[in-house]
Amino acid sequence: MTVKLSKFGRVAIATTAMVAVPMMAGAETLRLLTWGGYAPEEVIAKFEEETGHTVEVTTSNNEEMIAKLRATNGGGFDLAQPSQDRITSAQEEFGIYKPIDMSRINADLFIPSMLSATAANTTFDGEVYGLPHVWGTSGLVVNTAMAQSVQDYTDLCDDAVAGKVSYRLKRPTLIGFAYSMGLDPFAAYGDSAAYQGILDQVEAKLTECKANVKTYWDGGDEIKNLLRSGEVVASMAWDTGGWQLNADNPDITFVAPKSGALGWIDTFVLPARGRADDAAYDWINFVMQPEIAAMITNTAGNFTAAVNGDADVNADLKARYQGSFDQQAIDNIKWYPPVPAGLEAMEGASLDRINAAN
Repeated sequence: MTVKLSKFGRVAIATTAMVAVPMMAGAETLRLLTWGGYAPEEVIAKFEEETGHTVEVTTSNNEEMIAKLRATNGGGFDLAQPSQDRITSAQEEFGIYKPIDMSRINADLFIPSMLSATAANTTFDGEVYGLPHVWGTSGLVVNTAMAQSVQDYTDLCDDAVAGKVSYRLKRPTLIGFAYSMGLDPFAAYGDSAAYQGILDQVEAKLTECKANVKTYWDGGDEIKNLLRSGEVVASMAWDTGGWQLNADNPDITFVAPKSGALGWIDTFVLPARGRADDAAYDWINFVMQPEIAAMITNTAGNFTAAVNGDADVNADLKARYQGSFDQQAIDNIKWYPPVPAGLEAMEGASLDRINAAN
């Protein structure tokens, strides 16, 4: 397939050939830097059997992925999976990725709108650097029997849930609270002064809200345990965590905030100094097959950008998803755009001040 940029930056995608996963030719070791659940053992075993490649998995998160690749100038891994908003700015600042060769991708396996949108959002200097894989949202996970009034991010600051709420001191909290306060942080991405003005307002709100917070959570297991025990009755968290809790306690579930859930797409990118490109492209085309995509969704809990990738997904997971998202909530998702260089340093300073405030 080919990707062409118009002078207006739009991306047009056309399929020119089907790309099949080769069998046992030029076997390589694929060093994969990814999130937990994105490379299940059963998927790795099937891939290794069918291609002859071997896979070494390192699990990480956005901040650590960027740090690892920055420390090695894009070395040490052959395929990584940062979120789409962490690609162009990191490439501009650090040069840690190399362009995707779109002729080696089977475009027919991808949902066209997600492939086109991610290509547009990860284009730098006329080259595409990212492909869509797993997507999902963050919003609210609520014990509806104990905190049914919590319908938006700022509701976590209400007296009714004082001392029984939790969220992370991370950028999604800044952005979610901004939208809940009637602000539009993504619209201000191109204006650092305007963005700082938004951060100042959110910083004041989150500092005021500290008395309501039981704890700032760091890991998924931590917040799930807090919600299970009843120590926390409402939290900012990912949709999958809410659905996992709902399987054990029907009162706890993911709630799409009135101001909009925050949507993310984790991608495939090629580190600049990766040395197993053949295996990387083979892995991409392999895991985007519908039956493999369903295996990943059933493990990770999030859906993928694979065409018909939901066909074999667990029926209970489908039902929980539908219970959290009606069409209006889906249409109201705020998708993360690329982060301009320098923005995260501004956010980090605000988060540090919130953490240090009494």
